[in-house]
Amino acid sequence: MKFKGSPSFSHRQTDKTGVLITNLGTPDAPTARALRRYLKQFLADPRVVEIPRLLWWFILNGIILRIRPRRSAKSYRSVWTEQGSPLLVYTRNQADALREKLKERWGDAVEVEFAMRYGSPSLPSVLDAMFNKGVRKLLVLPLYPQYSASTTASTFDALAADFKTRRWLPALRFIDHYHDFEPFIHAAADRIQQHWREHGRADKLLFTYHGIPKRYLLNGDPYHCQCHKTSRLLAEALGLDNEAYLTTFQSRFGREEWLRPYTDETLKGLPAQGYKSVQLFCPGFAADCLETLEEIGVENKQYFLQTGGERYEYISALNTEPAHIAALDELIRQNLQGWEPGAEDPQREQRAKALGAPF
Repeated sequence: MKFKGSPSFSHRQTDKTGVLITNLGTPDAPTARALRRYLKQFLADPRVVEIPRLLWWFILNGIILRIRPRRSAKSYRSVWTEQGSPLLVYTRNQADALREKLKERWGDAVEVEFAMRYGSPSLPSVLDAMFNKGVRKLLVLPLYPQYSASTTASTFDALAADFKTRRWLPALRFIDHYHDFEPFIHAAADRIQQHWREHGRADKLLFTYHGIPKRYLLNGDPYHCQCHKTSRLLAEALGLDNEAYLTTFQSRFGREEWLRPYTDETLKGLPAQGYKSVQLFCPGFAADCLETLEEIGVENKQYFLQTGGERYEYISALNTEPAHIAALDELIRQNLQGWEPGAEDPQREQRAKALGAPF
């Protein structure tokens, strides 16, 4: 097997520390063709769908990829911006904000980039660029506050697959969760309180998270427990009692049971219980995307209003709120301890030149 090197590598190159933030991904365009390509990569991941591969291949290619791309493209068009998909725009802006903060501290000794697990910019392409710039220590932060095998572990899988092809591997640190990180909790609570100051409070606050099959929980995935801990810490920070909020789960598909209670069914039932106004916040999303803006912001609103609800408000994700960027910066800073830039080996260049290395 031939291992990849860095085409622009030089032995006189200064070693750097890299920070890579990642998110789930997005299609390149709101078209059926782009969605088919994106969904094929996403749904073919065995971390995402844990059923026998041969059976799933026939379901995915014979049914889902024939029907879902056109429907999804229509939804994406409803949230698409001039700069691209909201998730791409917000993640890029988050990387830019973090780069500015980290370079204030370390200057050119640090490289900050972002990549998507599925779609563009891809992990391999971004890693190539970072390693070509001299990154030899790499901190990876998947922007999933709560760990799940279907998201966080899938990102690690992609890193491991890429590293298997490389000659020189970086020192690696990987942040696998931050669901109870105090600055993150405070940033989320501040976002909700900001909304309350502008719009007032509703009868009920829902913390709604992306769902996963219940089977994953029973097999040992900690996601369910971490979601509930995030909700509890947020409720404590906001001074809420147990009757003021709910934890629910959205975005299920297929016939098997997923984590309950389901967000859509909960919303349909609240008006009959006397709750005529609701506000929803998604603590598992670092940036707004199709799921938050269309499914939570639009689709679920109809469920609530059609069953007697009167006031429905989606509280936007943290995105590039200053408190959120400060929280991520603090999380990164804590995980970079011991990796502060140090003196380079002054003899490395001379040794390499004596052995005939090109410069």
